[in-house]
Amino acid sequence: MQNLNTASMRVRDGRLWILDQQTLPQRQNWCATDTAADLIDHIRTLRVRGAPLIGLSASLLLALLAESGMARPQLAQSLAALGAARPTAVNLMNNLARMRLALEQEAYAAAMAAEALRLVEEDRSLCAAIAGHGAALVRPGSRLLTHCNTGGLATAGIGTALGVISVAAAQGKVQKVWVDETRPLLQGARLTAWELGEQAIPYTLICDAMAAGLMARREVDAVWVGADRIAANGDVANKIGTYSLAVLARFHDIPFYVAAPHTTHDPACPDGDTIPIEQRAASEVTGVAGSFGSCQWAPQNADVYNPAFDVTPAALISAWVLDTGVVTPGQAQAGIFRRPLAR
Repeated sequence: MQNLNTASMRVRDGRLWILDQQTLPQRQNWCATDTAADLIDHIRTLRVRGAPLIGLSASLLLALLAESGMARPQLAQSLAALGAARPTAVNLMNNLARMRLALEQEAYAAAMAAEALRLVEEDRSLCAAIAGHGAALVRPGSRLLTHCNTGGLATAGIGTALGVISVAAAQGKVQKVWVDETRPLLQGARLTAWELGEQAIPYTLICDAMAAGLMARREVDAVWVGADRIAANGDVANKIGTYSLAVLARFHDIPFYVAAPHTTHDPACPDGDTIPIEQRAASEVTGVAGSFGSCQWAPQNADVYNPAFDVTPAALISAWVLDTGVVTPGQAQAGIFRRPLAR
C-alpha cells in the first residue's frame, strides 16, 4: 500500500502508525499498530477516537495485514474483533462491511488495499462537502460553541463540525469559538483547543457547566456538534453532554446544528432508544489521567455511571449538515432518514 498521511494516522512502509490522542497536546506520540489487538487497545483507550477515524484506521490495518500475507480466515477473525471495539460509532461497522466485501474477492489483498484507500479519500471529500454546506449557515461575526472534538484528529480530512468552523473562520465569519472541556475525558480542552490554536482561530475554553450562563447572556450564536450515529428518525448519538447543550440551545432560541457524513446515518436503527450506548470505566470519572500522570479525587469505592454518549432527540436539532446537503427538521419529519442517503 502507498504511504499516506492524515492528522492522526500514517502508513509508512507497510505499517500503520496512530497519533496517541491521550498524550496531546503536551506530547505528540506515534504508536506502531501491527495487529488487530493493538488497534482494539488504541480504540478502547481512546488513543484513536472519532467515529470516522475509528473506521478508517480499522480498514487500513486490515488492508496492511492482507498485504503482509495474512490468510482469509484470520483476516475475517480480525475484522470481527475490530467490529466489536466500539458499539456506538456506526462508521466502524459501515467501513468494515465494505472491507468484508473486498475480502471476498479472489485477489483480496489488492482489493482490500484499494478499498481502504478509497475510504480515506472519500472521507476527505465528505469532510470538505460538510464544511462547505455548514459554513453557508454561519453568520458573520458568529460566536460558536462546540463540544468534544470533530476536527482533523477525528477524520481523514478537515473534520465535521470543526471543519465547518474552520472554513467559516477562513471566510472571516467567526468572531470566537467557545470550546467545552468535554468531561470526563476533556477532548475539548486537550484536542479541540489545540487544533483551533494550530489554525490561529480565536477560542475560549470553558467548563461544560458554563455553557448555560453564556447562552443566558446571549454570548453564543450557534452550537455545532458532530455525531457518532444518526437514527432513522433523526435522533443523534454523540459525546456525553450533547443532549444538555441541545436542551439549553432550544430554551435560549439558539440554532443547534449536527455536522456528520452520510456514513454516520443508520436507517436500520429506528430511533435513539435503540442506539447502543457504550459504558466506560469508572476510573475516567473518579480521577484523571494523561501525559502528566494520574490522580484520583473520588472515594476509592464510589459507584459510577459513565456512558460515553447520550442521545439528542431530532426535535431539538435545527438542521443536520451532511456531505449530501442540509437536512431540515421538516425533511426529517417527512422520513428522509428512514432510507439510505444517496450521495
